Amino acid sequence: MQPERQVSSSISACDRRTVLVTGGSGGIGRALCVAFARAGLWVGVHYRARKEAAEETLRELSLCGGEGATYQADIRSRLEIQAMIDAVQERQGRLDVVVCNAGVASSHLVLRCPEDEWLRMIDTNLTGTYRCMAAAVPVMMKQGAGSIMVIGSYAGLHGTIGQAAYAASKAGLVGLVQTAAREWGPHNIRVNLVCPGWQPTALAGDAFPAPEQLSDHVLGHLSNLEDVSRTICHLAQLPGMSGQIVNLDSRIL
Repeated sequence: MQPERQVSSSISACDRRTVLVTGGSGGIGRALCVAFARAGLWVGVHYRARKEAAEETLRELSLCGGEGATYQADIRSRLEIQAMIDAVQERQGRLDVVVCNAGVASSHLVLRCPEDEWLRMIDTNLTGTYRCMAAAVPVMMKQGAGSIMVIGSYAGLHGTIGQAAYAASKAGLVGLVQTAAREWGPHNIRVNLVCPGWQPTALAGDAFPAPEQLSDHVLGHLSNLEDVSRTICHLAQLPGMSGQIVNLDSRIL
């Protein structure tokens, strides 16, 4: 797989730290792509179906002086993920950071969740993240270093009424991240999970809370998407942190 669209400069590819952001076509993913671009990294913008939105992300990061390319893949397909990782590696010669952000959400009570919806949540949010990590880590092992940031959810830590499959898929990420951190630490590969809090994105949809529903936030308000994305970018580059679960709003874990 070759990048479908890219913006670049005369800087040598091997001299530019590289990040791949899955689900980079909008919402939190787009904000993350821009944050990493501002930090000086070359950005791979992944998308599954929203090509125009991914190209808009690329335009936004180019406006702030960033460089990158778009890559299409379905994270439910091991072969498509591997092709994407190979294409980034071929283009850049390195892969310093992977942000596993792609995911889906739905609202169903435990006893009313259709089995096919349960399987879709698990296959995308949990198994899809596993596939991305497993494809990226051999590249990082050869480099002798790397960072994987997994976008989790507060729902995965405490559960949320009406989000059985989503919460279960996000809860599974905690065990995956902390196990991978232990296994890959000797290779200098850091693996962390970040809960970004409620953000006004399409994924949140109708579940986005009203101001009067924020009693569990000790500050009484939500976190800011730009602040959250900058923080995740910073955490991804911390050389001494791995196996951690970080919450970025004022709900107490």
